[in-house]
Amino acid sequence: MTETTPWLSEPEQHAWRSFIRMQEKLVGRLGREVQAESGLSTADYGVLVHLTEVPEGRLRVLELARVVEWEKSRMSHHINRMAKRGLVVREDCPTDARVSFVVVTPAGREALATAAPRHVEAVRRLFIDPLSPAELAMLAQISNRILEKLEKDCA
Repeated sequence: MTETTPWLSEPEQHAWRSFIRMQEKLVGRLGREVQAESGLSTADYGVLVHLTEVPEGRLRVLELARVVEWEKSRMSHHINRMAKRGLVVREDCPTDARVSFVVVTPAGREALATAAPRHVEAVRRLFIDPLSPAELAMLAQISNRILEKLEKDCA
């Protein structure tokens, strides 16, 4: 903290801590529920979702790391673990030896298809259902405003 940065006020601190605690509990609960039924961790699920949302189910390793906000080494280690389980494969770029791709396998697609209904059920029960439509719209608006700020700061 710099000398010009004021401490959080009590309402600001309460909002921040409530948000962090909610996020930790929500991600933890979703992860445990999905993993118990499908064997996919939260990280596995997120990687597979991103890969299946792009053409050909492939992304550059660094692009995938950027999208999920991981360091390159964490992504590399996680991809190696997923590859050992047959969920993804690595492919070298034929035109640039410095580049490699992560590609979802049929087994990875199947694992995601199996896990997705449980994930959606849990998201609905834990996140959507407790909110009114107006609260959900406001939460989306707030989230988008913060995401826009974060994306702008990265550019």
